[in-house]
Parts: sequence; C-alpha cells; structure tokens
Amino acid sequence: MRLDAKNSLPADGTIGALAARVWRPDVDGPSIVALRGQDVIDISRAFPTMRDLCETPDPARALQLAPGERLGSITELFDNTPPDTRNTARPWLLAPIDLQVIKAAGVTFAISMLERVIEERARGNPAAAAAIREEIVALVGDDLSKLKPGSPQAMALKEVLIAQGAWSQYLEVGIGPDAEIFTKTAPMAAVGTGADAGLHPASSWNNPEPEVVLAVNSRGQIIGATLGNDVNLRDFEGRSALLLGKSKDNNASTAIGPVLRFFDASFSLDDVRQASISLTVTGNDGFTLEGVSHLSQISRDPLDLVAQMMGSHHQYPDGAVLFLGTMFAPVKDRDTVGGGFTHKDADIVTISTPKLGALVNRMKNSDVCPPWTFGSSHLMRNLAKRGLL
Repeated sequence: MRLDAKNSLPADGTIGALAARVWRPDVDGPSIVALRGQDVIDISRAFPTMRDLCETPDPARALQLAPGERLGSITELFDNTPPDTRNTARPWLLAPIDLQVIKAAGVTFAISMLERVIEERARGNPAAAAAIREEIVALVGDDLSKLKPGSPQAMALKEVLIAQGAWSQYLEVGIGPDAEIFTKTAPMAAVGTGADAGLHPASSWNNPEPEVVLAVNSRGQIIGATLGNDVNLRDFEGRSALLLGKSKDNNASTAIGPVLRFFDASFSLDDVRQASISLTVTGNDGFTLEGVSHLSQISRDPLDLVAQMMGSHHQYPDGAVLFLGTMFAPVKDRDTVGGGFTHKDADIVTISTPKLGALVNRMKNSDVCPPWTFGSSHLMRNLAKRGLL
C-alpha cells in the first residue's frame, strides 16, 4: 500500500483550509498540522487538539493564521504514512479528529435501506440474499429516493407494508420520522489514511461503506467535512440489529481522512450536498469492485441529521463527527454466483471525492491490526508533558 500526495489531496490542492493530525515520534505524541502550499506546519502551540481548532468561531481563518513549525513537505508526509514502508523516526498521518464523539447515520439512502431489509430477512446468509432482493424490490420497488421520511406518503406506505407482513425496523428508520443515529466508536479510536482497517475475524460477509463525515462543533454548527469508511459486517447485523455494536465497533474498523477541510469561500455545505463519493476495492486475487454514492440522493438533509444527533436533547461539549450514510451496497459476486461481495485479506479500499481527496486503507482482521493503545488520557498526559496545556 502506497500513498500519493497529489492523488490523496483535494483536486484543488491546498487552496482550501486543510487540517490534519500527525504522529510525531520526536515528542511521542500527535500534533495538529496545517497543510499550506507544499508544507506541513505544526500548529499545536496554538491548537493542541483538533477539538480546540473546531471550537473557534471561524476554524478556516484560525487555521490560516495560526503560527507554527514546519515538519516537512506534504509529499514526505504521505509517503511516510503506510506502515510497511514507514520510517518511524519521521511523522506520519493519523485520523484528522481527536476528542470528538464519532457518530453515524444509518439507512439514509433508499438503496442501502433495501439492502438492510435484505440482510435482516437473510439472517446473515449471503446465499439467500439474491432471492430476497427480488422479492423486496417487487413489493416496494427500487426507487424510494423521492419519498420524504415521515411524510404522509411514507406513512401510507408503512401501513401497506405492515398489512402485507413486510415491515422492518430498517424501513422504520429509513422512511419514518426518526433517523438512525448511533455511536460508531469511541473518541480517539479511528484510524487514518494509509492505515490497516479492521474486520472482525469471525465475519464472512462484510463490505466497505464510503461516506462523507461532517465535523460539528459543540454548538451544533457544521464546520467542515472529511471522508470515512464505516466498515460494516453484514452477517453480524443481519442476524440481529442488536449486534450493531459488534458489527460496527471493532479495532481499526473506523477509518477517517485524509484531512479535515473546513468551510470557507472554496468549500461549503452545498458542496457536500452535491458530492459524489467514489469507491474502489482492489484485491490480491485480481478482483476489482467500483461504486459511487451520490449525496444528492440522500433521504435526509445533513442539517436534519445533525439536528437529530445533537441539540437541546443531547450535547457534545467536545463536538462530534457524523458519518452521513451511503447509498453503496455491493451485490457483485466475488467467488460464487449468488454469494455476493465480501472482503478478503489485504483488499485495498479507496474512497474519494474531488473536494475532499482520497482515503486509502488496507483491510485486515481486527485482531492483527495494531491495537488501539493511545486514548484520551494518554493524549492529555502527552500534551501536558510537552507544555501545550
């Protein structure tokens, strides 16, 4: 696995307000950096955590004005990030968030909603999915994108499906008034671009979920965005929705990056709404899978999802990031007819969109990915030792 800085950064380079986090071996801890021109600038003296930068009134301007120390070039940083070729004496990229709560919205696209219904009916058995898919599509169709969740039309459809014994908990959050918002993993647990991303070793039916990830400050304001892979275990969640935690939260199973792009004159929430997220999976077996997720087809606006995540009913004093969900649900057979797609060891997953760059990870079992050992308490002690608190 290799990273190319030019292909990893947004199409307009460093024109936007791009922030990242890096591991600095010389201080045995992480630093907040600004990507300016071709340079990586450590701004940790001004902003010890990404949370601190996100809490400023104008993060893009604060990032632009923050003084700092040059750590090297952007090319050197990306080149040194993949673990197999890393010089551990030089900095490498981490996930571009730290103390924020990591949340995710599920079933926000019609296609993925139908796939969740199929998973539920298949009870985690990929061989049964094809026949169930035909049955479900025949009943409800395959284009629910114009159906507004919670609308009278959606509730009328619900009554019809209940009468036919076809209602599902996934349809409830897909077309009902209340969105599915869940905790993906703990703060500090996400891995960044170039890292190995984790799959539970007991899973035999799983897939990547390419998504835009919103950065939200403690006041509920969306301030920027990045990319994420909301790795999903279709067999676990398909057996029972109560296994959502086990399906979603495993070592290295949340990938976010490569950078956090703050809103400014070059990038806004409307760019997020219009984004198309591309996915490529390349396996050592010669298998290639490609897909795309269009945010224009999301069933709930990002502002609505954030309002359901936090407000007077729920506060996050360190802010939060929110995976917006995906319309991508892979059904391409990999090994056997009707067997669908599942990951194999060392698959390379690339998630990209022009305004946010590319997030690249190699898939491994969670128990062989580097264990998560640096949490919030370690961060506080490290920053204190460095005189940054």
